[in-house]
Amino acid sequence: MPQSLILVTLVVDDYDRAKAFYCDCLGFECLSDQVQPEGKRWVVIKPKGGEGATLLLAQATGESQRAAIGNQTGGRVGFFLKTDDFSRDYAAMIAKGVRFLEEPRHEVYGTVAVFADLYGNTWDLIQHSS
Repeated sequence: MPQSLILVTLVVDDYDRAKAFYCDCLGFECLSDQVQPEGKRWVVIKPKGGEGATLLLAQATGESQRAAIGNQTGGRVGFFLKTDDFSRDYAAMIAKGVRFLEEPRHEVYGTVAVFADLYGNTWDLIQHSS
């Protein structure tokens, strides 16, 4: 039976703040923003034109969830944003104020640079070698 990973939860402090960062700074598109019971929302975003899993922005409730904001993978790079044009996307992200933690580097698998999202979660912007 074929299976696919379709949705990954990202714990955030505020729906609107998170949605603005991912959509305005990273260029993601919002697929859904629906009000749910108890003040929750179903906010699903994904990179424009991309394939793969989408992100569910989940506003933290309670201390344990708030403590996970920005450290969902224990300090490891936890998210990988694939691009077909590293230079274009790197420049656009810099122009939007995205904070890169290193200069772009060339590895055997492609060009990559680590950046931090609004909360400090680390991501790779990566263009694989042809």
